[in-house]
Amino acid sequence: MLIPEYIAFYESPLGWMELKASAEQLHSARFVTAKGQQRLTPLLKDAHRQLQEYFVGKRKDFDLPLYLNGTAFQQSVWQQLRKLPYAETISYINLARTMGDEKATRAVAAANAKNQIALIVPCHRVIGSDGKPVGYAWEI
Repeated sequence: MLIPEYIAFYESPLGWMELKASAEQLHSARFVTAKGQQRLTPLLKDAHRQLQEYFVGKRKDFDLPLYLNGTAFQQSVWQQLRKLPYAETISYINLARTMGDEKATRAVAAANAKNQIALIVPCHRVIGSDGKPVGYAWEI
């Protein structure tokens, strides 16, 4: 496994985001309470640019090399999330159905909760069957 060596902070409209990366891949993007020391790279500068474009409505998809650290099942959930069209939501049960096993709803929810790359892997767009947001790792 590649260890993330570089760190950047991005001030989003939702608060500070901490971005960690190796030289080749983004490893995490998470919300934090404050900015810290940075070690920027071209990849992290590109992540900044793409996040800025996303928040002003110019970008609908991210084009960054990602390191998705998880089980094969978790990775399949995250890849499915990346296929979700811009601004659309999906329920946990419908995501499980899309993946071929309605009975895997709890496993899908658990995988979604383990996502380490907020917004870029859009775990925030998975909702409860009642249409309301539930269980987002960085608060609702």
